[in-house]
Amino acid sequence: MSTPHAEVLLTSILERAQAEGALGARPIAEVIQHARSFVDVIPDDIHSVMDIGSGAGIPGLVVALDRPLLTVTLVDRRAKRVDALRRAVTALGWEPRVAVVEADADQLSRDPAWAGTQDVVVARGFGEPGVTLPIAGRLVRPGGWVIISEPPVEVGSRWEIHWVQSLGMSPPERRGSVVRFHVEHQRGASPRNPGGTTHP
Repeated sequence: MSTPHAEVLLTSILERAQAEGALGARPIAEVIQHARSFVDVIPDDIHSVMDIGSGAGIPGLVVALDRPLLTVTLVDRRAKRVDALRRAVTALGWEPRVAVVEADADQLSRDPAWAGTQDVVVARGFGEPGVTLPIAGRLVRPGGWVIISEPPVEVGSRWEIHWVQSLGMSPPERRGSVVRFHVEHQRGASPRNPGGTTHP
């Protein structure tokens, strides 16, 4: 399927998801534009991307649209959303390079079959920083990247640099509406998050 046709179909799929309550009221064109903020900072030399808490498939489906040579894995723990995502991937003709996994991302990150396997993990609205970053970091191989959606710049940084580094990652790089972290090495222990509690 050509990219223009695929984008039209993807827009229709996202409109349906919005009508079902899986996306907010933001215009779908803006949703896709925001998802492309993730695409813009994914390095050229990577092969695999995982979208955790994928929901309606944002940003993972847009990553798959714009980077057709990548293997993309969409992860969600809700059976209803997983079923909708699988139907969307089939409709778009993106099997087998786009896979949908029904799983809890935290549990997946502790599974030896998945831990440290991804070049990039992306997350939009997955959870608080102290939850999202450790989970994503466990799924990424050393040398890979974590990319997370950020609130407006005027809100300020949500990331305590020493804590980020304790997870084996470089300090955050703000790039427009997302922030990315380079995974330098994986840590076996779970350090305390910025709120002062230890993430399991």
